[in-house]
Amino acid sequence: MIKIIPVSLVAALVAGISMPAYSLDLSLSDAIDMVVRESHDIRRADANLSRAQASLDAANANRWFKLDGSMSYMNMVNVKNPSESQKIELPPELGGLISESLKDQSIVFEIPDNILQAGLTLTQPIYTFGKIGNAVKSVKSAVKMAKSSHELTVREVRYAAADLYWTARMTDEIVKLAEQDLKNARDAKRSLTSAGRSHRSNLLKIESDIASKQINVSDAYFNRDTAHRMLKILAGINMDEELNLTDNFPTSFESLNAGELKNTPQWDVLSEQVNMYERMARAQRANSYPTLAATASYTYSTMSGDIGHLFDKQGSQSAYWGLALQMPIFSGGLNRANATVEAMNAAAAREDLAQAKKLTTEQYNTAVQRYEHLRGNLSTLVNARDLAAKTYALSQNRFASGQTSAVELAEVSAGLYQLDLALLNTKYNILMSAETVKKLGE
Repeated sequence: MIKIIPVSLVAALVAGISMPAYSLDLSLSDAIDMVVRESHDIRRADANLSRAQASLDAANANRWFKLDGSMSYMNMVNVKNPSESQKIELPPELGGLISESLKDQSIVFEIPDNILQAGLTLTQPIYTFGKIGNAVKSVKSAVKMAKSSHELTVREVRYAAADLYWTARMTDEIVKLAEQDLKNARDAKRSLTSAGRSHRSNLLKIESDIASKQINVSDAYFNRDTAHRMLKILAGINMDEELNLTDNFPTSFESLNAGELKNTPQWDVLSEQVNMYERMARAQRANSYPTLAATASYTYSTMSGDIGHLFDKQGSQSAYWGLALQMPIFSGGLNRANATVEAMNAAAAREDLAQAKKLTTEQYNTAVQRYEHLRGNLSTLVNARDLAAKTYALSQNRFASGQTSAVELAEVSAGLYQLDLALLNTKYNILMSAETVKKLGE
């Protein structure tokens, strides 16, 4: 019995066999955005910026008045009879001091043993001789440092993401070069064996080249998989997903036209660090100066022999307002020592700024010069590679006709492969030089 397979099922099977596995198309800009979103360094920079803003709010809070409240409750204990309130009894012998109607009688005064006091105190700084002002300015410098540090971190992460992307793209190209190199060696073997009885030395040389080029292909695949895994990890991509890097290496590069380096986020960080330490030093010196503040207070108190009757009658009230001058007299040299430490920190930060300007300027200029240098040599390298390809094609034809040896063919093949790698590496270095200029520049 012959079973008829439905046409739709056959079509589905053919489509399933012929359809390529799904892969994620990833451009350079998308990869950079994904790495930036997943970066832990940027999250830490965000947290540092939030912390600096909170510190500024705390420093500014010292400019405003403080309102403190207090409440106390006390119960006076009669030592002889703790369950009763404290009493004072006047003896009858004090008759001359009391009215006639109370003669020969004991007089007892009961002292309220429940006392409640509540009050408010308000203090408003008026003039602190730079204590608060310089402290606030130093924290403002810290906020600016956090913002510049955040920008610096973003640039570093974007540079690292571009490096990962072009490294992975380069490994893709190396896989293609290694596979083509292996295919050329196998084609040479076929042309050697198809021509009849081949020279044994040529055959051994071809076999050796094929074995070594198989290793090159294996290494190329390993390096490609490693580069793709690193890109997936930092970009937050599923490790089981295949990547299709859509941006190719350019065939030509425009002039960079980079101007002189005038400022960088790193310089901003170090410059504000100098300002921060100098302002902290002034704030420490100001701790030796007086503080003038306005102050006011209100107090309410009530007493009763029974806690349940504390508010049965009006208690006593008191209030005052005025000026308070607080003058430090002796601190053992603490303020002066702290100011000296901050001044030394400022001097060290100033040296770091000067050193960073020299090094960063040199790195920037070197990246610009490297870009132009490699770009200028690119056309010569492309020409050399094309000549090597033509030489290899001629050598292949001569080898197929038995006019040259396998050793010569292997040398020409190796030269072409090395020039392909050199051309690929040069393009990578040109792109990363441009990324370095972008990272360091304004």
